Amino acid sequence: MRAQLVEIPGYVAGTWTIDPAHSNVGFTVRHLMVSRVRGRFGTFEGTIVTGEDPLDSAVNATIDLASIDTGIAQRDAHVRSADYLDAEKYPAMTYRSTGVRPDGDDFVLDGELTLRGQTRQVPLKLEIGGFSPDPFLEDPFKGARVGFTATGEISRLEFGVGDASKMPGGAGLGLGEKVQITLEIQAALQTS
Repeated sequence: MRAQLVEIPGYVAGTWTIDPAHSNVGFTVRHLMVSRVRGRFGTFEGTIVTGEDPLDSAVNATIDLASIDTGIAQRDAHVRSADYLDAEKYPAMTYRSTGVRPDGDDFVLDGELTLRGQTRQVPLKLEIGGFSPDPFLEDPFKGARVGFTATGEISRLEFGVGDASKMPGGAGLGLGEKVQITLEIQAALQTS
């Protein structure tokens, strides 16, 4: 039993569909231990259900691993291969939330990430961007929008992505073990 109901200005309870045209699923990983490489996935879908109490909300999302884009086609093909994502055998990565909890002025979304057949608990720090009517619709409240930023970190090795090969001289991993995740999500309220 919770001591108090969480209140968020402009909050709307309902079921929302992630809008890929106004969202970004990105990541950052160290390369040769001297720089960071950024990438994104271009194809993804998901549903967000905001409960009457925000702490009763839920998320389910699927990301098409073949849609990876790091800006270099040759590298993308290698990352899709069995050396890393094995996108032919495991075409999707999924996230299913298991709970929401307050964290100061923001929240933590607890959930299970499944990648390459491995499922691990991955909490995401969640910042609510806000709730807004869609001014481009005749009835803007029928197409309300919501925005979130979620960030987290995974160990690629825990999911079997790549290996722990050291750089020459043993100075460190050629590809960093930790992968930072940044999700900028906008979703539209389902009206039917």
